[in-house]
Amino acid sequence: MATSAHPTRAGVRTRLDRVDDPELDESIVELGYVRELAIEGESVTVELVLPTAWCSPAFAWMMVTGAREEVCDLPGVEDCDVRLADHMHAAAINRGVSEGLAFEEVFPDADGGIDAVRRTLDEKARMGRQYRAVDALLDADVEPDQIVSLRRGDVSLGDERALVSLADGGLVVPIPAEPMAEYLRKATAIGLVTDPDDRLFATPEGEPIPPDGFDRVHHRARLARTNANGQASVCAALNEARNGAAGMD
Repeated sequence: MATSAHPTRAGVRTRLDRVDDPELDESIVELGYVRELAIEGESVTVELVLPTAWCSPAFAWMMVTGAREEVCDLPGVEDCDVRLADHMHAAAINRGVSEGLAFEEVFPDADGGIDAVRRTLDEKARMGRQYRAVDALLDADVEPDQIVSLRRGDVSLGDERALVSLADGGLVVPIPAEPMAEYLRKATAIGLVTDPDDRLFATPEGEPIPPDGFDRVHHRARLARTNANGQASVCAALNEARNGAAGMD
């Protein structure tokens, strides 16, 4: 919905910062994928460039559609043009996104639908974030059997600290807010943790973690995090080699 105030670079950047590379689980702004941002009155143009010209069309589609949704929904924006550049499928992706087509209409020969790909990547991202949140609890000397029994209502988020209630509120443990907040953002977005009574953490399949399965699940979460970090390092090197250190100011 339009307002009297025109969009600003800071406002657009904040919206774009919500869009993650689905494979790396990092913001496209922080990764340096935003090559151009132009604002003219109520019109916004964003150009994305990925680390290689052959990045997965499914991943590219998710980033372009995500960026378009965020920017077009920003108050004051009447017209938005989010496009992909220097990619082997740029023309098809840009046409499909601008015309509101489904991924499967643009890429009918793709192996699997976009929703299935998104679910798989979201679950990997959740597990990577779960690893960091659980590690913060372990660093605070919370025991594994206490961790697997936690529910959403046991956690209160602040700006700097998250307060975790143990033993039916008899003990409150402070931990850094950031890893827990990032985990909850993803777990809530995918519908895993939405109610106060929902289990806070889960297996990769979305099931409650049995006490004797804590080490196994935490190991799988660590692998998910390590894999994402490794991929991020490779993509960062490719992106710098291709595009330099340039990104959105």
